[in-house]
Amino acid sequence: MTTTGLTLGKYAPLHRGHQYVFDTALAECDELVVLIYDTTVTPIPLSVRARWIRTLYPQVTVIEAWDGPEGYSNERAFEIVQEQYILKMLAGRNITHFYSSEFYGDHVSKALGAIDRRLDEKRATVPISATMIRENPWQYRPFLADVVYRDLITKVVFVGAMSTGKSTITEALAKKYETSFAPEYGREYWTQHQIDRRISFTAFDEIAVGHQEREEAALLQANRYLFVDTNAITTYQYALDYHGKAPQLLTQLALENAQRYDLFFLCDTDIPYDDTWDRSGDQKRQVFQKQIIADLKERRIPYLTLSGSLEARMAGVESVLERFVPYGNFFGETLSV
Repeated sequence: MTTTGLTLGKYAPLHRGHQYVFDTALAECDELVVLIYDTTVTPIPLSVRARWIRTLYPQVTVIEAWDGPEGYSNERAFEIVQEQYILKMLAGRNITHFYSSEFYGDHVSKALGAIDRRLDEKRATVPISATMIRENPWQYRPFLADVVYRDLITKVVFVGAMSTGKSTITEALAKKYETSFAPEYGREYWTQHQIDRRISFTAFDEIAVGHQEREEAALLQANRYLFVDTNAITTYQYALDYHGKAPQLLTQLALENAQRYDLFFLCDTDIPYDDTWDRSGDQKRQVFQKQIIADLKERRIPYLTLSGSLEARMAGVESVLERFVPYGNFFGETLSV
């Protein structure tokens, strides 16, 4: 007879304790079904949390419970509501084993006619809880898969023309918040590969990919925030400037960049121009800034402009971060008409 396991939860966020249950169930059963609930305990959408499971366990059947009962209770009336909801969502699937680490394993397994497989109820094998992680993801980083951790980090990118202070503020904020940052790879690449101050058409793909690889590595080491100096959208503008067009991969990465970051900051041209050998003058800076702004508007990307001294710019970013709620509206505010 085919054995089918079931486990359920909010997975807010998914951690090694949940994965211990998944791994045990997969070792003991032919199939595993995971029922994941919508919840208000985290702003991370159900669809994102379900994606974590599907990414890490493609062999698992994931059922999204958008209208499930909230909370836990050992009152029999609530247990009945929970059981009826689970049976409805299973739509006739025969469950042979019910996996959990909670008291409700008893009544749910009985309602399913399944074996009650309760694991690590005292959290001795995997000493972690989602509540602990929500309070401080960085402290409990070892209990989180990379695909989960990256979605717990607020990704902040600084764009703008050359010599607008992007590198300076990126590094300064990373130091202040004791986190990692992703430097601009394009400038490093250009310095190493330029011939007569030019690089090839295909080089722009290499820059975009190389920058994103370095950004991903920094992201997995970040503490709450990742600060990023430049992105594929700016590289795309450089490609247009050099060659009048952009390669296909870079064009696609620039398109995806609209969703890659939580916050876009545009560094203003109101600071003195640093006329180094690898730059083309303040007039070029002013034109390039206009092109970047136009591109952001064309892509419908909301951005905030940073002007003034480094201290003033940092204060502006800090003010936004204090109010920003990931996965909320722009500052987590609810707007209604």
